[in-house]
Amino acid sequence: MITATFELEEAELKLGHGPVAGIDEAGRGPWAGPVVAAAVILDPDRIPAGIADSKALEADDREAIARRLAEVAEVGVGVADVARIDRDNILNATLWAMAEAVRALPRRPQLALIDGNRAPSLRCATRTIVKGDARCLSIAAASIVAKVTRDRLMVALSRELPGYGFERHKGYGTPEHQAALDRLGVTPHHRRSFRPVQLALLIS
Repeated sequence: MITATFELEEAELKLGHGPVAGIDEAGRGPWAGPVVAAAVILDPDRIPAGIADSKALEADDREAIARRLAEVAEVGVGVADVARIDRDNILNATLWAMAEAVRALPRRPQLALIDGNRAPSLRCATRTIVKGDARCLSIAAASIVAKVTRDRLMVALSRELPGYGFERHKGYGTPEHQAALDRLGVTPHHRRSFRPVQLALLIS
């Protein structure tokens, strides 16, 4: 199992390429809700314990680490809503959210480390890292912030639209979500550019 480290960031900082931000997103695949990106600049002297790929952590652990990151790291968040996703497609909306997350940082990084193989257009150097959330602590930290932020948004949405189960499946395509679509119909928060939602509209 690969363990995320701070080695890449340390090497770049020693070369004078800091600050270094890690960037990741949450919510590319769901049928409903926004896609959320986060950018995190870690303080080498105050890195919270337990940072890992958000998918490998329990929800309570993600919440605790996200709260700690808000205290000791520089954090920016970008949110691309459903209208942008449907207009621009999910990839372009995700890249836009990543750029917004970097713009929301307290200072501009010199280098951005991005999970995946596509980089947004930024006013700094970029480096993509496939499976970066499992390899790089800054990206793992960003994955936690993005996931926690999006989960909170979906829980809030569940209170606005009870019956869909957003607080459980967070908008992903589960049998519960499909059954709710069949029973209750499509909401303004569903991604109409996604095939399952298009099919639900056809039969409604």
